[in-house]
Amino acid sequence: MKTFCAPWVSSLAAVVFLLLIPEGGCVRIIGGDTVVPHSRPYMVLLKLGKKGICGGALVAKDWVLTAAHCTTKTSYQVILGAHSKDKDEPEKQILSVKKAFPYPCFDNHTHEGDLQLLWLNKKATINKNVAILALPEKGDDVKPGTRCQVAGWGRVNNKSPPSETLREVNITVIDRKICNDEKHYNFNPVIGLNMICAGNLHGGKDSCEGDSGSPLVCGGIFRGITAFGLSGKCGVRQGPGIYTSLSQKHLSWIKKTMKGTV
Repeated sequence: MKTFCAPWVSSLAAVVFLLLIPEGGCVRIIGGDTVVPHSRPYMVLLKLGKKGICGGALVAKDWVLTAAHCTTKTSYQVILGAHSKDKDEPEKQILSVKKAFPYPCFDNHTHEGDLQLLWLNKKATINKNVAILALPEKGDDVKPGTRCQVAGWGRVNNKSPPSETLREVNITVIDRKICNDEKHYNFNPVIGLNMICAGNLHGGKDSCEGDSGSPLVCGGIFRGITAFGLSGKCGVRQGPGIYTSLSQKHLSWIKKTMKGTV
């Protein structure tokens, strides 16, 4: 079944909607801390080719949810149960990808629909170090001021290499009106209704390069996927991190794809 996508329509609709909202209405871990080893058992480390890395979440025994821009022309190495990025650990399970399913309406220019599913070559062994992160029952919007967490093996500052160990930072959801204003993204790109803007209005807390695809968890619920920020400027107050929202339309596509009906 073919899917017809019109990114400019969704972007225009987002602009119109945002103008009506009343007041109040590639990325990395900055300002966080190393987590207790294996305390985030749903986290997935993706090694893309020889050097690239992304994060992801195990959403079923043989499915990983990550960002659509986390692509490779060679091969994915899927590592479950990791704390260290490179060291051998007995908790690690190393798998490969049978097939990648990028969201059909992903637009690399507008960043709309930045999500993809990876179908693994075999089922993971679920234990205390490897666990499934449940998808939300509903694709509710996340209110500004909500406290969230994002983890990953990405850079700890703009010039550092990726972190050797898994790190996590607390961030706060920011109103889209603020993220779209002239002091922030200035509608370039539009932070639309299928995106979540989160960080710290004073800067210093953010995801960074290498964290793309990592899950955004708010109040213990999986709400988004790490998508992008200001290029080369992690943790600056002008560019909070942007996350693909697990909206109802995204959840519907995820569930249909996993059932083999797309």
